Amino acid sequence: MKNCMSDIDIRYPNHLGLTQARATVEEIARKLSERFGVDYQWVDDALSFERSGVQGRIALDDKDVHVTAKLGFLLAAMKGPIEAEIRRVLAEKLGPAE
Repeated sequence: MKNCMSDIDIRYPNHLGLTQARATVEEIARKLSERFGVDYQWVDDALSFERSGVQGRIALDDKDVHVTAKLGFLLAAMKGPIEAEIRRVLAEKLGPAE
């Protein structure tokens, strides 16, 4: 049985266009890598990331940024604050959702 309690699934509007959104996501990934040891790589217009306790993907198109992540047992308890921080960073870097 799939446990959705520790899954994150956020769609956020992309007002920047594909090229600028990709550069912005790359900058965020670089900071996460330096600060938390997150490994990441691009496959087409999707950035996959992983570290102990979390694995996920940020898929880009000209309309949306789609963040998905599976949190391990220890990080699952922090799902709410993690989602809030993702939304805060998306709003800061990509502009307001509306």
